[in-house]
Amino acid sequence: MRHFLGPLTAPVTYSRWLHLLIPAAVVSVWMFIALDTAWVPMPFVFAIPIGLLPTVRLVEGAQARFLLTPGERGRADPSISAAPAATWADRWRTVAWLEVRLLLTAAAGFATVWLPVTTLDLIRTSAGADPSLGWLTGLLEVRWLCALLAPLPILVLLGWIVLCGEVATAAARGLLGPSPTERMTALEERTEQLLERNRIARELHDSIGHALTVAVVQAGAARTAGSPEFTARALAAIEETGRHALDDLERVLRVLRESDLPVGAHPTLAEADRLLDSARGSGVKMDVEMTGPLGLVPGPVSREGYRILQESLTNVLRHAGAVPVRVRISVAKERLELEVANPLGASTRGPGSGSGLRGIRERAALLGGKARTGPHEGEWLVRATLPLDRIR
Repeated sequence: MRHFLGPLTAPVTYSRWLHLLIPAAVVSVWMFIALDTAWVPMPFVFAIPIGLLPTVRLVEGAQARFLLTPGERGRADPSISAAPAATWADRWRTVAWLEVRLLLTAAAGFATVWLPVTTLDLIRTSAGADPSLGWLTGLLEVRWLCALLAPLPILVLLGWIVLCGEVATAAARGLLGPSPTERMTALEERTEQLLERNRIARELHDSIGHALTVAVVQAGAARTAGSPEFTARALAAIEETGRHALDDLERVLRVLRESDLPVGAHPTLAEADRLLDSARGSGVKMDVEMTGPLGLVPGPVSREGYRILQESLTNVLRHAGAVPVRVRISVAKERLELEVANPLGASTRGPGSGSGLRGIRERAALLGGKARTGPHEGEWLVRATLPLDRIR
């Protein structure tokens, strides 16, 4: 019983009913203007030039979304497009939709008028009046039956409206649905959103993960050092690293708030000294060599190189502690080469594991380069090669 009564109590049934009857208002105006003229075919004829107008598809799509699929968690139904017609195929599909809508309007409008009239006539006949509908005269001798049959036309009307509403919704999704071009555009936008989310996730992982790792190492070293001077230096390093992490977090949040974020707002290899000083403050002995014109490295390569260096140093602090680290950054032969190596210890994570190492390889691959992470001749080695000529 609930399966049959559910649609009768759903608000969408009555919003669809309204959608079905809206074209009848236009047709009724024609009837009052020229009642003696054959008006029935005219709406179907006028629907052809009207449907060919690009904006009609926008209006019909918005109306279908609002009345045929309303209130679905506050989201627009993506299966119904609300955009102007971009191609002739979209225009002819709009024409077909208008023709189908007019047919459904005729079916729903006829039922809306005559079925309630039938119910009223049955009630009047059961009360002793003569029926106005000729086919009810056969029930004059059994007027009590008219009283029993009176609710039936209303139930038939509601069921018919539910059926017409479902047909109209299916037709709208088929004829007003996104075209192949619109589907491709939506897919590209979705892909761009996913790529942007992945990039933001990497930004957060690299910047915040690095800051927390440095803070944990510094705090642990200060706790065991037993030296007020070392503790003061460790607290200062933690404070400075935390401030830089907040700056990085603000940059990432600005990406979420502003679609036209300046490229220069992201850290580049020009700020590599900040990372190296932070690692030195954690007790790491740095052997650094930078060669080549780093200032001429294209922005995307420089930014990704900075993040690769940051993640590499974070992994050293997290898994090996305060050990000697060798850093080599060079620009030569149209490529940027970055190498970070530290002694291989028992606590060092195996090759290829961890989201940070995957992030290093992903960053390199996005720029058409390659990265290697893993043990090599007694060291844990991160080596990335990023091409420059593809970015210029």
